[in-house]
Amino acid sequence: MRFSKYLCAYLSALALTTACFAGPYDAPAGYYNSATGQGATLKSQLGTLMTFGPDGVLFGGDDHIQRTYGAFRFASVLFDTDPNNASNIILVYNEASVSGTWDSGSTWNREHVWPQSMQPGSASNSSTGNLGDHIALKPSNPGINSSRGNKPFGNLNSAGLFGAQTGGTYYPGDNDSGDIARALFYSDTRYDATLTNLSTGLIGDINTLIHWNYADVPDEFERRRNQVIYSQSDNPSYYQNNRNAYIDHPEYVWSIYGGGNNDSQLSVDGPANPDGSSTTTVDLGRVITGAAIPSTQAVGLIKSGADPTYYQVTATGDASSDINGRFNAFTSGSGLETLNIGLTGSTATAGLLSGTVTIDNIDISTGGAGQGSADADDTITVNLDVLDHSDASFASGLDQNLLTIDFGTFAPGGTVNSAFDLFNLESTLAFTADLDLDSIIGSGDTGTLGSNLAAFSGLAANGSNGFMASFDTSVLGTFSASYTLNLSDENIAGATNQVLTLQLLGEVAGTLTGDLDGDGFVGIDDLNIVLSNWNQAVPPANPLADPSGDGFVGIDDLNTVLGNWNAGTPPNSGNAVPEPGTLALLGLGAVAMIRRRK
Repeated sequence: MRFSKYLCAYLSALALTTACFAGPYDAPAGYYNSATGQGATLKSQLGTLMTFGPDGVLFGGDDHIQRTYGAFRFASVLFDTDPNNASNIILVYNEASVSGTWDSGSTWNREHVWPQSMQPGSASNSSTGNLGDHIALKPSNPGINSSRGNKPFGNLNSAGLFGAQTGGTYYPGDNDSGDIARALFYSDTRYDATLTNLSTGLIGDINTLIHWNYADVPDEFERRRNQVIYSQSDNPSYYQNNRNAYIDHPEYVWSIYGGGNNDSQLSVDGPANPDGSSTTTVDLGRVITGAAIPSTQAVGLIKSGADPTYYQVTATGDASSDINGRFNAFTSGSGLETLNIGLTGSTATAGLLSGTVTIDNIDISTGGAGQGSADADDTITVNLDVLDHSDASFASGLDQNLLTIDFGTFAPGGTVNSAFDLFNLESTLAFTADLDLDSIIGSGDTGTLGSNLAAFSGLAANGSNGFMASFDTSVLGTFSASYTLNLSDENIAGATNQVLTLQLLGEVAGTLTGDLDGDGFVGIDDLNIVLSNWNQAVPPANPLADPSGDGFVGIDDLNTVLGNWNAGTPPNSGNAVPEPGTLALLGLGAVAMIRRRK
């Protein structure tokens, strides 16, 4: 029913940048400037502040205005307001929401947190002092109020719901335990001269009350209540013009009631330095512009030392934390709290998103170097690289997505090569994604026009990879091939795809030397033409047998055929083709037989 104890975390989740502790329920700036001491001195300073206001002077205009026990009947609805129903109030202990209209105590009555039987005098509607102080009163269910009676608060290990406990003590419930403790500390400080000191144990076990102050920190409901009781603008008819310092500064409790020295030390993700400081970094990695910011990462906040402490969490820059403000606490002994650290802001533009989360141990006393008030701040730095898209290109400094390599026209022969490069242009200085080549798809004459292109990953901005295109000129014809390059940003959130095209062209023209029969291949048929016309004069009308062109079929023509042996594409690739040396011997043997026959 009450405001959540974790409202700060809720506001952080809504990406509000204002820290929770800088809200509407804080004391005015400078209000506690006079509270400079520790222990008994601090208690005396707070007592003066609660009585005479920040100027410390009676009738100075900021004195505590004492309200009556009777006025609480009509004022409670203003500061014990149900946040979900402004006509209702929230009762202490059972946290029931009931009508705030006073009906002579039938629905609710007035609970003295410090039992009236243990205060001077008896309560009447005209009573002032602690009997009528609205900070020390709570609206309560009549039956529950009667059940509590004047039992002292206690039972350190109790948890859960309110009620009487073994040993004659009373537990106010988890969500009211800290509120009750701070109300008692207020009464003991403000009315120190007239109330029985808390150390007697008649009101509550002091160690239990201290524990409750840290186990149940001031929440939104309690802090609003404190503000409205103080504020003339919020509560013009019944405002008291004073505040409960232990709600505004619950860290004061240990110095006054806990024994003074504080040996607590905080650190993040590991041991602290001698001065108590520690640092860690949360790296959220890399994303492409427009992608969602990665999820938060958990960072352990470690508390060492026997004494409890309050700590303040402040996020600056683009950093975010699910725990914020100054109303966070560790109870006695070692402890561990998990902070979920992340980033807010926009990934619309490339650059660095970063911020810092600072944890400050705000106890006001120290037990030694790096402890309590001497515990230096702990910092968490959080970073995210927001990258622009990679930009694949065939040219340096120019966005070229199509590359055409025209090898031109070649006579039949071997393989021709042409080098080319693939670049990743830098879109944004220092914040451009790496480039991946995921696949290559070829079409057309890929057997003749090819490349050594191969998939790769991680080509950095301003980087390049070199490749080679090739053209096999052994076959006559006009050839073209196209290669589609499928590329993408590196494999991170927000990555997109790109396509580049490599176009290869080439032609093989002219007569294939040694191809006497014109079948596009130099082989046994061409050798037979030479041998069948061996040692003959070749008439101009039939020059096939005379590739040397000297008008005579002889050794030069044989060498022309054998010198280009196997060039071109065999008409029947399944036939075995003799080696040129073997053919030369066969040819010479055939020549000898021809001569002998003649």
